[in-house]
Order: sequence, then structure tokens, then C-alpha cells
Amino acid sequence: MSSALYRLGRAAFARRRAVIGAWVGLLVLIGAAAGLLGGTLDNSVSIPGTESQAALDRLTATFPQAAGTTAQVLVVGEDGAQVDDPAVVTAVEDSVDAFLEVESVTSAVSPFDDTLPGASAVSDDGEAALLTLSLEGEGVAIGDEVKDRLRDVADELDAALPDGYDATIGGQLFSQEFPGLSIAEVLGVVVAFIVLLVTLGGFAAAGMPLLNALLGVGLSTLLVLVAAAFTSVTSTTPLLSLMLGLAVGIDYALFIVSRYRELLATGLPTQEAAARSNATAGSAVIFAGLTVMIALVGLGVAGIPFLTVMGVAGAAAVGIAVLVSITLVPAMLGVAGERLRPRPSRRARKDAAAGTAPAAAPAPAADGDTWDLPEHHNRFFAGWVRLATARPWVTVVVTIGALLALAFPALDLRLALPDAGVAPTDSSQRVTYDRITEHFGPGANGPLVVTGSIVTSDDPLGLMEDVADELRALPGVDSVPLATPNESIDTGIVQVVPTTGPTDPATADLVNAIRDLRPTILEKHGFDLAVTGFTAVGIDVSAKLGAALLPFAVFVVGLSLILLTMVFRSIAVPLKATIGYLLSVAAAFGVVTAVFEHGIAADLLHVSRLGPIISFMPIVLMGVLFGLAMDYEVFLVSRMREDYVHSGKARASIATGFVGSAKVVTAAAVIMVAVFFAFVPEGDINIKPIALGLAVGVAVDAFVVRMTLVPAVMQILGERAWWMPKGLDRVLPSFDVEGEALHREISMQAWPHDPDVVVAARGLRLAALDRTDVVDLAVRRGEVLVAHADEPARPAALLLTVAGRLAPEAGDLKVDGLLLPVRAAAVRRRVGYVDLRTEGVDALDAAVAERPPVLAVDRTDLVTDPHERAHVAAALSRALDAGATLLLGVVGSTPADDLLPAGTPVTTLAPQAGALA
Repeated sequence: MSSALYRLGRAAFARRRAVIGAWVGLLVLIGAAAGLLGGTLDNSVSIPGTESQAALDRLTATFPQAAGTTAQVLVVGEDGAQVDDPAVVTAVEDSVDAFLEVESVTSAVSPFDDTLPGASAVSDDGEAALLTLSLEGEGVAIGDEVKDRLRDVADELDAALPDGYDATIGGQLFSQEFPGLSIAEVLGVVVAFIVLLVTLGGFAAAGMPLLNALLGVGLSTLLVLVAAAFTSVTSTTPLLSLMLGLAVGIDYALFIVSRYRELLATGLPTQEAAARSNATAGSAVIFAGLTVMIALVGLGVAGIPFLTVMGVAGAAAVGIAVLVSITLVPAMLGVAGERLRPRPSRRARKDAAAGTAPAAAPAPAADGDTWDLPEHHNRFFAGWVRLATARPWVTVVVTIGALLALAFPALDLRLALPDAGVAPTDSSQRVTYDRITEHFGPGANGPLVVTGSIVTSDDPLGLMEDVADELRALPGVDSVPLATPNESIDTGIVQVVPTTGPTDPATADLVNAIRDLRPTILEKHGFDLAVTGFTAVGIDVSAKLGAALLPFAVFVVGLSLILLTMVFRSIAVPLKATIGYLLSVAAAFGVVTAVFEHGIAADLLHVSRLGPIISFMPIVLMGVLFGLAMDYEVFLVSRMREDYVHSGKARASIATGFVGSAKVVTAAAVIMVAVFFAFVPEGDINIKPIALGLAVGVAVDAFVVRMTLVPAVMQILGERAWWMPKGLDRVLPSFDVEGEALHREISMQAWPHDPDVVVAARGLRLAALDRTDVVDLAVRRGEVLVAHADEPARPAALLLTVAGRLAPEAGDLKVDGLLLPVRAAAVRRRVGYVDLRTEGVDALDAAVAERPPVLAVDRTDLVTDPHERAHVAAALSRALDAGATLLLGVVGSTPADDLLPAGTPVTTLAPQAGALA
């Protein structure tokens, strides 16, 4: 991975104009596609697999008047004024006709119309009258034009009422509005730029992460609009992808640019520094991005279509941010060139002026367990890590205790779909909600609909009344104002008004009680009931999301544990990372509960009403926060492992890795918190708890878990932190995030010294053979290596290793300038391999026809027929004429001279003391 990113970084740096032009061109192309396809955000939401949704779907076909969306217009008299005043009645009756003229309105029933009892009502005190509107379609799918026209008619009614009377509009239609884009994103970007400016110390360096993020966000947003032309996409989807795209796009570029400036400070040339920063920080970016994407795609576990679309869109935004970061950032570094090279520190300038030597590099103490950091290192973070690791057990106990204290309020966490009761207090829907609660009771804001088939009934009206009587007897039922069949007398509905509000846990208990009554009512009355309506749908959604949390957690945590194990080659580090994530999630849940349910700091955050949290919050927060938590784990711990790989000192690497990455991790976390928290004070109630949870979760995870708890735990573990069973190590692929292979490859660029040597080995030990078998060789271009051995496994192991098909046990090996096993994939493309024991001479002809630079042919001793040997000799001659270097494997004493043209340079490996030497 690091070697591939190193080459990609060099190429992007060298071809910077082409790379930048390609990304800008792609942005324009996708923008044109979005404009031509005309995708729109329709906000249609369906929750398959729930009883309420299935019943709602049936009602849409059999009783559309009851399946649509409702709105409520409330007329209230002040100071005891009665709504039966003739002037009030006249104004209300006139408004009914105006409401019926609005698009999508299927019925508007006056509270003074006695022909449809129960559909509308006058309060018992006579001070309020409720006009009910029915609209076709789902509430969130009804456009703003319809809502605005309804508000206008309600305003006209309010103006027509006599003095002392008010009219407001609210109800189900206005209870949920999906949030859109706002000025909050701009505020988050401004804060991010300030943090970048402080961290990177210049406008050019600070601007690169912003440009990187804005390009990625632009691409992902346009792709969402393109997708909207083919599937249902809510307006929350681009909002989530924008939040994530901004945050990770800035952070990922920040890590690469920061590493680039570190390398420039060591004196490296700009292109080499860009390539190496892309190889090391870019590797961490890729795997951090993968964890975020896994978590977001895991949102599909809930089985809710629009939530799945949100997760996929967010994962796409993160994926685009990763691709842009590892290509566009090196290109922009090429444009900036030397301008990003840091100036020497004040101390270094003083040393230079005084003619003294600069401070020495960090050196391990005698015991290898501590690291004496020189004064020119960041003193703040050096002090932080010393404090965290000085008494590691104390640090662990204190931090875990503090996190559990933060998490304690989460025991009271309640979930529900928000209703108009959490809208701003001065909004029409909130005023209507509160007044309905005052005059009609809280249950009038969310009546339940009980429906079922009555096609077999001889007395449908009597049946509906019998069912209504059964429901009236249930605890928690305030009234049953409506029980009626539809026009075709095949479906009946019963409207049940609870004594409690839509989000009250007692209402959910009532829904379950009605469903528990189904067998009894079916047996007594032949009515197979189902409970639906806006309130029941919200209850079912919350229950379904709650049931999905465990499989979601298993999916996300399980896959990411595997990924982190591959990255860090450790058992303890991934487990520690996961436990820390769970503590961060619990703390975030606790803070959200404390604010939105207990009211702590609620006024400061403009929380309009205390109550349950939006039911999507836990699964969205868990998914997004897992990915972001793993970001900091990868960026911080990969730097520790990088230092450990190079130094071999486990505890010393904690301090050096921490100091080397803590500044940039701090900046990244501050940016994340700023972007998320910008949505809290003025944000929509749907997004407020999610944004607050993410802001708190990121802050806790970065500063408490990753930068405090993690160093302490690793100090306790020492060398055991990097232990991994050898069997598991062999099975799992290695991605070399730390750049160990890259450093080795760079350090061996000058070997072999002879540029004509195509195959070079020194101290090479072959896998699956005795460890005493050592090979040293140098085969030049156009030469032939003949490997003799008494056992077939020995020449086969050598040829397979040189061909990149088998990893060496130890030692150094280069083939055609490529270091093995680092560049094994490239070597396999350049080295042809033929086993005459299994493939035959025809396979040799095919391999020669591909004109490989190196051709390995094993078991030439098996070709004994003179005609076949002549055929093989002709094929090998053609390969030599094409400039190939040949490697021949021979078992026994059979010569290979007759297979080669006269005068061909030959190097022979023969058995000596049972080994290839």
C-alpha cells in the first residue's frame, strides 16, 4: 500500500496540472449530468416490515381518506370567549371552501358540521374549535408550496375572525420537516480555516485542506442529485454527506499536508517529501476512510430504505474524500513547491547564528522503556503524554470513571420520532400543538387509527361500534370519537385518542395493548385489527431501529476489528480501540440525554422542549462516530507503530509517536467538533441531537480516549501491544500502513551497484526450506542462471521466489529493479514462470511469446526426448534474443548446456553441504 501510494504521490506531483484539471473536469461533468437529469429531493419515506406501514399501505388502496396526511387548524377564543359566536362560525365555514381549493387537500371538515361526528370537534369548555384537513400522500412528500398555501389560508382565517380570537395551523403535516442546508456549514468552514491557519502556519497550507474538502463535497453532493433522478432521496441525505465530506475531507488533507511539512523540515526535496507523505499519511487516510465507510454502509442493517440511502451517500462522500486527498493534495503540493517548507525554529536560528550544533535527535534511554524528548519538541504534547503514561493505571481508572459518569444519564434515554411539540416555541405548529393539548388533551395531537377488513360482516356499522366499545375499555384511552366503514363497506377504521401525547411511553404501551387485544376481537367479532397512523408509525420505527442496533454493532465492529488487525498486526490494539469507542458512544449518549431529556444547558443550546430523542440518533451516531473514532486511532497509533517498527522500542515509541501526531490529531478533532457543533444552536430539531452527540463524541474520543487512555493502556502493555499469533499473521494480508517496506525500498535504491544486474540476492533464505539454505547471486541482463539440486523443492523454491510467487523467509532480493516481497505484484507481471513438470513445452512457447524481461523455467531435466529438447532450446533461444534473463531449475545432474546457444553466459548454483550457496 505505502509503495503504491508513494508512486502515486510522485506521479501526481509531477503531473499536477493534469491531476487538478481532471478533478475539476469531473466536477463540471457530474454537475452537467445533475442538471440534465434534474434529480430532486422528494423526502418520501417508507418503513417496510412494520405493522403500521403495512396497514397504512392497505388503507391507501381501500380507504384513502384515512390513509393520507392530516393538518389541524385551531380557533381559540381569549379570556373565555366562546367559539360558537356567529361571526366565528361564518369565518370558519368560509375558510373550509378556501382550504378545499388548495392542491392535495381531499377534505376539510368544519368543527360545526354535525354530519361527520368525531372528525372535528369543539372543546368541552367551548373555547376552542378544531378544523381537520385531509391531504393526499405522505406528509414529508407534500411540497412546500402546499404547506405555504395552507398557512396563507390559515392567516386569512385569523384575519377574518373577530377581535379576541386566533387561528393557527399545525398537525401531522407540519410535525416533521426534514432539515436543509443553512449558514451553519459556512460557520463550520470558517472555524476550520482558522484552526488550519494556526496549525499549518500559512494561508497556502491552510487553503489546501479546504479546497480538497470543497471539491470532494461538491462531487458527492452532485452525485446525490444524480442519484435522486433514479431513487428516493431525502434532503437529510446531502446534509449528512456534506457534514461528513467537509469534516473528513479537511482532516485527511490536513494529515498529508502536515506530514509533508515535517518531511520538508528534514531537508527532503519537495517531490520526494510529497511522495513519502502520501505513502505514510495517505495509507492511514485510506484505512481511516474504510472504517468510516464500513460504519456508514452498515446503516442498511436497519432495513429502512431512506436510512440506507443516507448511509450509502455518506460512505460515497467519504470515499471521494479519500480519493481526492491521495491524488489532488500531492498535485497541490507540487503547485506550492518550496513555499510550504517550514522556516527553522527560533532556537535553531539562534544555534546557527552562534555556530553551535543543533539539538540531537531523540534517543532511547538505556532500558529502552522511556524516551528523552529534546526541548525543540512540542512541550505541551510532550508533557501531556508524560502525564498520561507516568502513572498509567491511575490514568486508566480516572478516565474510565469520568467517561462512565458522563454516560450515566444515558440510562434514561428514550427514543421517538419528534412531533410538533419540539418545534420552536413561536412557530405556528408548536402553538397549535400546545393549545390542542390544553383544550383537547395531549392525545388529540396524535390519535391512533385501528383498521381491519369488514368484508364478511352482515352488520358493518354495528361491528365497528362493538370494536369501538372494546377499545374504549382499555386503560389509556381518552375517547373513541370515530368508528366507521368506508364507502365500499370492505374496510373499517376506529379513531382512538390516547390520554397521553404521541411521544409518551404510555402511548406506546397503549399501542401494544391494542395489538395484544387482536386475538380476542378476532374471535368475538371477526375483525382482524391493525394499528397505524402517524403516532403508531413513529413507535414502530423506534422499535425497529432499537432492534437493529445489536446486529448493526456486530457488523460494524466485527468488520472493523478485522481491518484494524490487518493494519496494526496486533490483537490488543484493535480490542483497545473498540472498547474506547464504546466508552465514547456511551458518553455521547449520556450528554445528549442530559441536555434533551434532563434539561442541562438546554436553554443555551436553544432546546425548545424536553423529551425523547429522535429515534434515528443512536444508529446514525454509532455508525458515524465509529468511523471517526477509528480515524484518530489509525492516525495516532499508526505513527506509534511506525516509530516502533523503526526503533524496536515499544514504550519509547508511545511518546515519539504521540508527539509526532498529537498536534495534527488535535487540529483534526477541533475541526470535526466545530463542523458538527455548528448545527446545534440553530439547527433543526431532527439534526440537533445527532450533531451534539457527534461533537461530544469526537471531543471525548479524541482527547480523552485516544490521546489519554490509549497511551496509558499501551504503556501498561509494552511489547505485548504488538503481539499477534504467527498463524493469524500469515493468514491476514499485510498493508504496511507504517511504510516499513517503503523505507526499506528507498534505503536499497542504490543496490545492486551494477545497473546491468537483473536478479540480485544477498543473505536470501527461501520459505519452506531449512533456514541454513542461503543464496547470494547476481544475474546480469541476457545471462542464464541454472539452479541444480538433488531435491525438486530447492530449485522450485528459488524460481518461485524470484518470480514473485513465493515470499522469501529473509534476506534481500531484487528482480528487474523491484524489491521483493514489496513489489511482488509488479514482479509477477514482469517474470514469466513455467513448470515443465505440470505445464509442458506448449506453455513455454506461450510464455516466450509474451516477451518477459525474466523467464523462469523449472524441471528442464524432465525433457528427455531429443525433439522436445530441441523445441525447448529453440524457445529459450528466442527468449534470449528478445533480451530476457533466464532462470532454469534442474534436479539431479542432467546438464542444461544443450538447451542454450553456444557462448551464453551461465551462472550455476550447485548443492554444497546440502544447501544452495
